[in-house]
Amino acid sequence: MAITIDFPNPLRDWIARNLGRGVAAPDIVSELIAQRTPPELAAAMVGAVAHALAHGTPLADGKLILDPHEHGAGAPYRAGAMRLPSGPRILAHDREICVLARMARPSTAILADVLDAEECLGMFFRPGETPLIERIERRIACLTGLPMDHGEGLQILRYPTGAENTPHFDYLMPTNAANRDSLARSGQRVCTLIMYLNEVPAGGETTFPESGWTIVPRRGHALYFEYGNAAGQTDPASLHAGAPVRAGEKWIATKWLRSRKFMPRGG
Repeated sequence: MAITIDFPNPLRDWIARNLGRGVAAPDIVSELIAQRTPPELAAAMVGAVAHALAHGTPLADGKLILDPHEHGAGAPYRAGAMRLPSGPRILAHDREICVLARMARPSTAILADVLDAEECLGMFFRPGETPLIERIERRIACLTGLPMDHGEGLQILRYPTGAENTPHFDYLMPTNAANRDSLARSGQRVCTLIMYLNEVPAGGETTFPESGWTIVPRRGHALYFEYGNAAGQTDPASLHAGAPVRAGEKWIATKWLRSRKFMPRGG
């Protein structure tokens, strides 16, 4: 049964103006959430406006229809079966990985010892750039069931004391030409694997504001979460953030995976 909610035109136009001047859609969603809009509703509103702008269709006028039987913009997200195999342990290419915890929404798992100490890296790598990178990527492919060529290059990030990552989504919104081109080439991002490369003395947790989950970084462990289903929907419950590093520094390796073969720009 479809649900109709109020979507005041001033709010609709405010979202459109901000998208039009290049403000990232996740930042607009975060602002709406800060103003006490429920996360799923905020994402649906921004998604509906972004979809209309990207496809040249009329903007919703005064009302927004959420239909659980449709897969278009604004429809509630319906998670499928998690891509990770079930059970407490997963055979992933060259090792057995222990599953420490699972969560239903967003589809999330905490994985132990995805990396050895000597595998904790320190730069940005192209897919398959070295034998070490290829071994890790094969491990990830076995975990997720997605082919290696669906993965973007590993991104290594360092957060010094005081640094944080504000609430955001990893999936791409078609609000600018670069994102639209990337979506056309490679499809949507559907899941993320964050591998923790060091012990953080204080802070640096990964948080999910809607569910209240907080994941403490531990060297060699990983956080896996999904936000894209077979219908092409994206999950607003995957909103996440990196808490401020209160002491020391934080290093992570992030792997984003696409719905189809990843084709970098110019590749």
